[in-house]
Formats: sequence, C-alpha cells, structure tokens
Amino acid sequence: MLVRMRILLIGPHGTLGSAVRAALHERGHELVTASRTGADLHVDITDPDSVRALYDQAGPVDAVANAAGWVPWRPLAELTADDVRAGLAGKTLSQVELVRQGLHRLPAHGSFTLVTGILAREPLLTGSVASLANGAVEAFVMAAAIELPGRQRINVVSPTVFEESLGAYGDTFAGFDAVPVARAAAAYVKSVEGHQTGRVFRVA
Repeated sequence: MLVRMRILLIGPHGTLGSAVRAALHERGHELVTASRTGADLHVDITDPDSVRALYDQAGPVDAVANAAGWVPWRPLAELTADDVRAGLAGKTLSQVELVRQGLHRLPAHGSFTLVTGILAREPLLTGSVASLANGAVEAFVMAAAIELPGRQRINVVSPTVFEESLGAYGDTFAGFDAVPVARAAAAYVKSVEGHQTGRVFRVA
C-alpha cells in the first residue's frame, strides 16, 4: 500500500523538475517545492546558509528530491579555474550539501534522490566539467549509502537527453537515443517509494 509522503522537491521547474513534480503529485504525495524563484520556498543550493534556512523553513519531510544543477559548457582549452569551481559548486557540492545537512533532518526512513546525467559515462565536446561533476555525484551516492543513519536511503537519477529538450541542444547529442522525460520522472518515483539505496538509476 502506498504511503503518502511529504517530499521536499528542489528545482520544480524546467523539463525534468516539472515532470518529477507531476509524477509525485499524481502518486498522492505532498510536495514542498524550493527554487531560486517561483516555488514555495527560496533556496540557492550553492550556498550552505541558504540550504540550512531551507531545511528550517520546510519542516519535517520524508524525502528530498533534487532536480536542480548547473555546469558551464566550454571547450577544455578555454576553461578557467573559476569555470571548474562553478561547475562543481553548481552540480556536485550543492547536492552533497543537501545530503550533509539533511542527515539529521530526515526521519530514519527518509531518502535522498539526486540528479546527474549521461555525461558521467558518455563524454561530449565542451562537456568535461559536466562529466566531472556528474561522476563525482554518482561516486558520492554510492559511498554515502553505507554511512547514512538508520534506514535512510540515497540514490541518483542519471538520464540521457530528453526528447522534449532536443530542440534546445541542436546537434550536441547527435546519435544519442533520446527518452521522454516521463521516464526520468518514473525513476524519481522508484527512488522515493522504493527500498534500494546507493543506486545510479540510468535512464537511457
């Protein structure tokens, strides 16, 4: 029997976030959304103080699901140290911070669902920082799973390019098999409602 949960969803807008929000809502869960703009709560996940305030304001939640993250796309020869730091802050450190600060905020049955992408295993031109950030998050999830307190769980959803986003990317993902974003949203449902932990749910 489905247990209705109170879920903190970070990044409820955009192609992925909107689909995750709809999927979890349709399953009957109560959602508390957070973003820089246009959500129930404000958060900048690259700022640890903002993450702390988010948890304070959200109150008790059963699960945290993140669909937010950013990295710069630039040729390797043009990358600056600031680009690399920004990518790690926007996609890796931000998600680690959500988990680090959430450990003692979630109940024993709580779960975290993070996000990466296909560049962790299929590199593309100008995507070296994305590959770096995604790979680091996936390694973190596998390591964190053996240290979470109680019966808490952690997984990461790693999708390929979405059919709905192909127009925005042009030829960037030429030859890749695109998937409907609903498939990635279903992976979030699997992570939130399931029992697995330390998993990379590849959606390809």
